[in-house]
Amino acid sequence: MPIAKELRTDPALEAQVFWFKYRREIAVLLILAIVAIFAIAGYRFYRDRREATAATLFGAAKTPAAYEEVINRYGDTAAAAAAYLLLADGQRKQAKYTEANATLVKFLEKFPQHELASTARMAMAANLEAMGKQDEALATYQQIASANAESFNAPMALIEQVHILQEKNRIDDARRICETIMTQYRDSYAAMEAGQLLRTFLKSAKPQTSPIVAPPKLGSSASATGPPTMKVLPTAPPAPNSPSLTPAKPLPGPSAQP
Repeated sequence: MPIAKELRTDPALEAQVFWFKYRREIAVLLILAIVAIFAIAGYRFYRDRREATAATLFGAAKTPAAYEEVINRYGDTAAAAAAYLLLADGQRKQAKYTEANATLVKFLEKFPQHELASTARMAMAANLEAMGKQDEALATYQQIASANAESFNAPMALIEQVHILQEKNRIDDARRICETIMTQYRDSYAAMEAGQLLRTFLKSAKPQTSPIVAPPKLGSSASATGPPTMKVLPTAPPAPNSPSLTPAKPLPGPSAQP
């Protein structure tokens, strides 16, 4: 039987055929790739220039109005994030706690993954405490400690919970949180403070023992201020016909001889 011979193909010829067949698509892809490269490079250049300009403006800002200018003009830059925090701090120092928390809320909305996001929440809780909203502050500290357990603010949020619970006279809950801090964050500064507070709680929990008073001895007075004394009752004077006032009669005996 005749054996069929293998058909050999030329790679160069195949490449020419492929190019001729898809030359338009390939040209479009190359143009798009070049445009994308230039666009990315241009965007990076624009971002760098924008960040540099915002940083320069932020460096010269010293007042709340200047911080607001940085935020309004360069709201998506790192300088704007820092301006939010400094603006909120200035509002807090002026006792404008509601305005400060509103500024921090905007910061968290624009920069939710910022490295100082938990610090902003700590500041919000402190402002709530300053306004007398202890329950809301406690809830905020609990959220920080549970959602950011690995952050450096977590043990501080727990210790702030202890202070609020102590003010509310919830000593058992405060003691449990102190034990949690000493177990999970034993190398932190909060653990040292938690240990001191825990010792205070344990001392206050000990019952106060009253001194044992020995029972009074028989014949002694019940007064503890001095030696026992005996009262002398006054006696009435003897009556006139009392036997003690009549002369004693002579005893009978032999009569005398005259």
